[in-house]
Amino acid sequence: MSAVLLRRLPAPCRLLAQALLSAGASGAQKVVVRLRAVNPLFSLSAFLQSLCEDEATLDEDTQELTTKPLVCLFSDAFKTDLLCFLHLVHSWAPRYSVLSLLHCLDQDKKRKPWIQTLIYQLHRDIGHVEHEEKSLLSSECVERLKGLCDRFKDPQATGGGWKDYLNEHRRELHADSEADSVQKKRKSEVLDQDMETDLNEPHTKRLKTDLPDIEKAEGEKVAEGEKVAVDEEAVDEEALQLYSGPERASQQKEPQEGPLSALPDNIKAAVPLLKELLESETEWNESCMATLKILNECDPKEMETLCGILCLAETPEQMLPHFCRFLLALTPDLSHRAASIIIKNLLLGKVLSLTEPASRSLVTAVTSLCSQYPRPTCQALIEPVIKEGRTGSAQAELLCQLVKDCLEPHHRLLVFEMTLEVSWNESLLSVIHALLELKIELNEGLFSLFTKQLSSQSPHFSKSMKFSKMMLTVLTKFQCHVNAACHNTLSCCISYNETFLKKSLQGALKRITQ
Repeated sequence: MSAVLLRRLPAPCRLLAQALLSAGASGAQKVVVRLRAVNPLFSLSAFLQSLCEDEATLDEDTQELTTKPLVCLFSDAFKTDLLCFLHLVHSWAPRYSVLSLLHCLDQDKKRKPWIQTLIYQLHRDIGHVEHEEKSLLSSECVERLKGLCDRFKDPQATGGGWKDYLNEHRRELHADSEADSVQKKRKSEVLDQDMETDLNEPHTKRLKTDLPDIEKAEGEKVAEGEKVAVDEEAVDEEALQLYSGPERASQQKEPQEGPLSALPDNIKAAVPLLKELLESETEWNESCMATLKILNECDPKEMETLCGILCLAETPEQMLPHFCRFLLALTPDLSHRAASIIIKNLLLGKVLSLTEPASRSLVTAVTSLCSQYPRPTCQALIEPVIKEGRTGSAQAELLCQLVKDCLEPHHRLLVFEMTLEVSWNESLLSVIHALLELKIELNEGLFSLFTKQLSSQSPHFSKSMKFSKMMLTVLTKFQCHVNAACHNTLSCCISYNETFLKKSLQGALKRITQ
């Protein structure tokens, strides 16, 4: 059951949940420290919101299909470890996310007393005033603890210590069971027989076997006697306004309702299947085609919501080619808007974060989608990389490959126009040079705009070999575009040059004049 539930969580969240199941609260804390070391932007908010998502399940009492928060479907052991973990790291998570999780756990009517106590403790950890004045112990528990303290503060006076206390407690339980109803009398008769049998065993063994019965009976008493009134709406609304302000409170309503609720039923039904396509190497079949066709039924807002639910930005790079093959096999093709949103969510973050040459999987995914959806790729991937000033050597290498292998001449021209709207750096010069080497079709107005950009940027690249080589390409491959005005501009650019190519540039410009 846990394995099935884990598959509902996105990759980093699944890793954290596995740590809770296998290593408990301290193990999960170590995993969070490592995740934050690898990715400083990692937040527990996504993990807690994933646990608050509604999941379809069969009600044990009514045998009817209903929905419950995902966290309520996990075992009591997982819930206990989760609450202990949040007790340790609650300061690392937004308060509204913790409150949302506590609100979901409050919906579990069959929660055990120990879990309820941990919920109270977490409320106190995050400074929830309503719970700060409440004791974590029931009145009955407080009285029994006082009795224990009084009984054992002077062991010699009690004459028997734990042995007498446990025997006395067992007699009290036996007396209580005789006063129960007819059905409970049957259970008490069985218990009496077991106790009589146990009297013939050694005392140490009898003492050990009695302990679980005592703990079980005390647990039942606490469960029956300790009923805590928790106003769920107060936790949901008033606490959020007290500690997070109205803006945070309005943001919190969405995780509780879940972004999934904003989608039509047919798209909701496809979410688990789409997640499976993303997370496993499922072989292509007709059911995959039927599932992916739902992408063409989404409007832009629904597509953005769906991409967020599927956590496309967190898809492992090794799974990208597999998923892209599914997208490329889809008929009819994705609309321009749908393709742009998917490319942005699936690839843009990975490309912007590159600090070394892109992996083979990422290159395969980008080039395959660019070949089939060139204009969406230009607008959703290439343009943000260029205009956000995030074009490093790794990004430039990938863009050069797209320009040479995937884009048609009119799309190359579109990318060239993008480069004229931003300040240049050494890496972007490589992209511009690659476009010029392919001899893109420039009209007179665009070439004039390009020479003006050359003039404004040339003082910054006086010692740049890349800039000098790009200038040489302009003078040798675009001679027919050089009129008198452009000639003066290019001459001014060359005057700033301090590389050994300066004489070659002056000679090339002189040949154009002749």
